[in-house]
Amino acid sequence: MSGPASATTIWDRTRLGITIGSVVLIFLAATEALAVTTVMPVVSADLNGQALFAVAFSGTLATGVIGMVAAGAWSDRSGPRAPLYAAIGLFVVGLIVAGAAGNMLTFIVGRLIQGLGAGGQTVALYVVVARVYPPDLHGRIFAAFAAAWVVPSMIGPFLAGAVAEFLHWRWAFLGVAVLTVLAFVLVASRLRRVSLDAPDTQGTTDGPGGPPIGRRMLLALVVAAAAVSVGFAADAPPVIGWPLAVAAMAVLLVAIVPLLPRGTLRARPGLPSVILMRGLAAGAFFAAEAYVPKLLIEDFAFSPTVSGLALTFSALAWSSASAVQGRYGDRMGSRRIALIGIALVVVAVLGVLVVALTVSAPWTVLFAWAFAGAGMGLLYPRLTVLTLAYSTPANEGFNSSALSISDSTGSAVAIAVAGLGFVTLPLAGSGFVTVYVITGALLVLSLLPGLRLGDGPR
Repeated sequence: MSGPASATTIWDRTRLGITIGSVVLIFLAATEALAVTTVMPVVSADLNGQALFAVAFSGTLATGVIGMVAAGAWSDRSGPRAPLYAAIGLFVVGLIVAGAAGNMLTFIVGRLIQGLGAGGQTVALYVVVARVYPPDLHGRIFAAFAAAWVVPSMIGPFLAGAVAEFLHWRWAFLGVAVLTVLAFVLVASRLRRVSLDAPDTQGTTDGPGGPPIGRRMLLALVVAAAAVSVGFAADAPPVIGWPLAVAAMAVLLVAIVPLLPRGTLRARPGLPSVILMRGLAAGAFFAAEAYVPKLLIEDFAFSPTVSGLALTFSALAWSSASAVQGRYGDRMGSRRIALIGIALVVVAVLGVLVVALTVSAPWTVLFAWAFAGAGMGLLYPRLTVLTLAYSTPANEGFNSSALSISDSTGSAVAIAVAGLGFVTLPLAGSGFVTVYVITGALLVLSLLPGLRLGDGPR
């Protein structure tokens, strides 16, 4: 692993600029993610796009795969600086298009563009971490990334709900775009004098982990198109929608294999299981969370402002648990973290499922969802640390890209399938019950790779 040979802190003079810049970007990503989840029930109602509710989430994640592949290959070739800046630009353009949209299809186009930028930014930042920080600081920098969620999690959902309720939902997008432009100036100035090169990979082609870049980009396009198709299946009659969704998922599984480490879909021990678990856990969590504000608003008449508190409590728990992982993760071990993390998310999903079934005690959702955040806070940074531990400077971009591809594709497909089930297969008379049964099953399935993670090379 590249980086200085010794270090005691992520805040020392040589790394201060890159730490601040990276944390600012995570801060803005957190603000946007929490705001979108809170205001989407209002957006879909205002733009008459209830059937495409899930696509607004899954489409962004799907196109993120394209950005991830491009940023991973670009970073391996010439460092992460240029792909990071390009990703920020796409992110801003997408926010502006979504915020100015006059109909649901235009809004989704904006979200697709935004996904390209968000996906590329994630991979570029992971490579930045690998190039600048030694392995013993990786847990700390990812804990700092989680801490960057603290302020947005405290005020983001509540503020986004208040903006949608008292101003207009458009400002939840346009406001973040303005802040991102201002932050870009700060980030660029901080990164200007920092070396992000990998000394032993300059001038090389793709790392040994993946196929040629042209093929990788084509496969990424196929994966994104298939994932978006699953989402649009919810807008078709069930007799067409379900066969379309099944066919799209089959195409996706074939196309995604070369973009992941060998043995990922078979849960081979080590890095493949790390990558697979990230996709399953992320899919379950984000599919479930997308419907938390919707449940509170539509079934219990909560305001957007109050329903956003569920996401606030969850994000705070995520940040706190991530800090615990950063300090004690090596001592706890990967398998124990995986079991505890998944158990906490299962508790939360079961709690929301009971509320959806009984149509009672909605206030418990605000607190139950905090358990889900705590579980993901333990699990997420651990899986990222393990990915870098299993990587070398030659394939940091490919492996970081694979982790993010699994994350986004798993989330996109899970959200899309949950959305299709919500519209066409309501259980016990409620689409929300269907959503939480599906996500609970994914969590149980994630335990298979979770028991095969390992703790990285010794």
